[in-house]
Amino acid sequence: MTDTNFEIKIPTDNDGYILFKCPKCTNYFKVKPSDVEDDGILQIFCPACGLSSENYLTDDIIELALSKVGNYANNLIFQEMKKWEQEFSGSGLSFKAGKKPTEEYEVPIRSTIEAMNVRLYQCCARTAKIKPLLEMTSSYCPFCGVKDFGTE
Repeated sequence: MTDTNFEIKIPTDNDGYILFKCPKCTNYFKVKPSDVEDDGILQIFCPACGLSSENYLTDDIIELALSKVGNYANNLIFQEMKKWEQEFSGSGLSFKAGKKPTEEYEVPIRSTIEAMNVRLYQCCARTAKIKPLLEMTSSYCPFCGVKDFGTE
Protein backbone atom coordinates (compact mmCIF):
# COMPACT_ATOMS: atom_id res chain seq x y z
CA MET A 1 0.00 0.00 0.00
CA THR A 2 1.33 3.42 -0.90
CA ASP A 3 1.42 6.44 1.36
CA THR A 4 -1.19 9.06 0.67
CA ASN A 5 -0.70 12.74 1.39
CA PHE A 6 -3.47 15.29 1.69
CA GLU A 7 -2.79 18.97 1.18
CA ILE A 8 -4.89 21.46 3.07
CA LYS A 9 -4.35 25.08 2.18
CA ILE A 10 -4.82 27.42 5.12
CA PRO A 11 -6.02 30.83 3.91
CA THR A 12 -4.50 34.06 5.12
CA ASP A 13 -6.39 37.17 6.07
CA ASN A 14 -6.06 40.42 4.09
CA ASP A 15 -2.80 41.23 5.90
CA GLY A 16 -1.20 37.84 5.22
CA TYR A 17 -1.69 36.24 8.67
CA ILE A 18 -2.98 32.72 9.38
CA LEU A 19 -5.26 31.84 12.28
CA PHE A 20 -4.00 29.60 15.09
CA LYS A 21 -5.77 28.22 18.17
CA CYS A 22 -3.91 27.29 21.34
CA PRO A 23 -4.96 23.78 22.40
CA LYS A 24 -4.14 24.58 26.04
CA CYS A 25 -6.05 27.84 26.64
CA THR A 26 -8.15 27.94 23.39
CA ASN A 27 -6.94 31.48 22.62
CA TYR A 28 -6.88 32.50 18.95
CA PHE A 29 -4.00 34.45 17.43
CA LYS A 30 -2.47 35.01 14.00
CA VAL A 31 1.07 34.83 12.66
CA LYS A 32 2.56 35.09 9.20
CA PRO A 33 3.28 31.82 7.35
CA SER A 34 6.85 32.97 6.64
CA ASP A 35 7.48 33.21 10.39
CA VAL A 36 6.10 29.72 11.01
CA GLU A 37 8.24 28.23 8.23
CA ASP A 38 11.41 30.07 9.33
CA ASP A 39 14.06 27.58 10.49
CA GLY A 40 15.20 30.09 13.10
CA ILE A 41 11.87 29.75 14.94
CA LEU A 42 12.07 26.49 16.89
CA GLN A 43 8.58 26.61 18.34
CA ILE A 44 5.54 28.86 18.53
CA PHE A 45 4.24 30.13 21.88
CA CYS A 46 0.69 31.17 22.66
CA PRO A 47 0.51 34.94 23.24
CA ALA A 48 -2.11 34.42 25.98
CA CYS A 49 -0.75 31.59 28.15
CA GLY A 50 2.89 31.55 26.98
CA LEU A 51 2.96 27.78 26.51
CA SER A 52 4.13 26.04 23.36
CA SER A 53 2.32 23.18 21.66
CA GLU A 54 2.89 20.60 18.94
CA ASN A 55 0.21 22.19 16.76
CA TYR A 56 -2.18 25.09 16.74
CA LEU A 57 -4.75 23.74 14.30
CA THR A 58 -8.19 25.30 14.42
CA ASP A 59 -11.35 23.21 14.60
CA ASP A 60 -12.09 24.02 10.93
CA ILE A 61 -8.78 22.52 9.81
CA ILE A 62 -9.26 19.37 11.89
CA GLU A 63 -12.83 18.95 10.60
CA LEU A 64 -11.69 19.33 6.98
CA ALA A 65 -8.84 16.85 7.48
CA LEU A 66 -11.19 14.28 9.03
CA SER A 67 -13.67 14.70 6.16
CA LYS A 68 -10.93 14.26 3.54
CA VAL A 69 -9.52 11.15 5.23
CA GLY A 70 -12.99 9.69 5.80
CA ASN A 71 -13.98 10.20 2.16
CA TYR A 72 -10.71 8.66 1.00
CA ALA A 73 -11.08 5.63 3.30
CA ASN A 74 -14.70 5.03 2.26
CA ASN A 75 -13.64 5.19 -1.39
CA LEU A 76 -10.86 2.63 -0.83
CA ILE A 77 -13.22 0.27 0.99
CA PHE A 78 -15.84 0.54 -1.75
CA GLN A 79 -13.26 -0.13 -4.47
CA GLU A 80 -12.08 -3.23 -2.59
CA MET A 81 -15.66 -4.46 -2.20
CA LYS A 82 -16.21 -4.03 -5.95
CA LYS A 83 -13.16 -6.24 -6.56
CA TRP A 84 -14.62 -8.90 -4.25
CA GLU A 85 -17.91 -8.69 -6.12
CA GLN A 86 -16.09 -9.52 -9.37
CA GLU A 87 -13.96 -12.27 -7.79
CA PHE A 88 -16.96 -14.08 -6.29
CA SER A 89 -19.16 -13.93 -9.41
CA GLY A 90 -19.59 -17.38 -10.91
CA SER A 91 -18.04 -19.18 -7.94
CA GLY A 92 -21.27 -20.24 -6.28
CA LEU A 93 -21.00 -17.49 -3.70
CA SER A 94 -22.54 -14.11 -4.15
CA PHE A 95 -21.29 -10.82 -2.85
CA LYS A 96 -22.73 -7.37 -3.55
CA ALA A 97 -20.77 -4.21 -2.88
CA GLY A 98 -23.90 -2.09 -2.78
CA LYS A 99 -24.08 1.61 -3.52
CA LYS A 100 -21.06 3.84 -3.42
CA PRO A 101 -21.11 5.76 -0.12
CA THR A 102 -21.99 9.41 -0.38
CA GLU A 103 -19.04 11.67 0.26
CA GLU A 104 -19.05 13.89 3.31
CA TYR A 105 -19.05 17.58 2.43
CA GLU A 106 -15.60 19.11 2.85
CA VAL A 107 -16.22 22.53 4.38
CA PRO A 108 -13.66 25.05 3.08
CA ILE A 109 -11.52 26.89 5.61
CA ARG A 110 -12.04 30.60 6.04
CA SER A 111 -9.89 33.03 7.97
CA THR A 112 -12.66 34.24 10.23
CA ILE A 113 -11.60 36.07 13.38
CA GLU A 114 -10.82 39.64 12.41
CA ALA A 115 -11.04 41.51 15.74
CA MET A 116 -7.30 41.35 16.33
CA ASN A 117 -4.60 43.97 16.40
CA VAL A 118 -1.11 43.75 14.95
CA ARG A 119 1.49 43.67 17.71
CA LEU A 120 5.21 44.23 17.12
CA TYR A 121 7.38 42.13 19.42
CA GLN A 122 10.64 44.04 19.87
CA CYS A 123 12.49 40.96 21.16
CA CYS A 124 12.21 39.17 17.80
CA ALA A 125 11.34 42.11 15.53
CA ARG A 126 8.31 40.18 14.28
CA THR A 127 4.60 40.85 14.33
CA ALA A 128 1.56 38.80 15.27
CA LYS A 129 -2.13 39.56 15.54
CA ILE A 130 -3.56 39.23 19.03
CA LYS A 131 -6.79 40.08 20.82
CA PRO A 132 -7.11 43.73 21.90
CA LEU A 133 -7.32 42.74 25.58
CA LEU A 134 -3.92 41.04 25.38
CA GLU A 135 -2.50 44.08 23.68
CA MET A 136 -3.73 46.33 26.48
CA THR A 137 -2.40 44.13 29.28
CA SER A 138 0.50 41.89 28.32
CA SER A 139 1.22 38.98 26.02
CA TYR A 140 3.93 36.48 25.29
CA CYS A 141 5.99 36.70 22.13
CA PRO A 142 4.82 33.87 19.86
CA PHE A 143 8.36 33.43 18.54
CA CYS A 144 10.51 33.30 21.70
CA GLY A 145 8.02 33.13 24.61
CA VAL A 146 9.23 36.28 26.37
CA LYS A 147 6.51 38.17 28.25
CA ASP A 148 5.90 41.53 26.59
CA PHE A 149 4.19 44.29 28.56
CA GLY A 150 3.91 46.56 25.56
CA THR A 151 5.93 49.41 27.01
CA GLU A 152 8.24 51.20 24.63
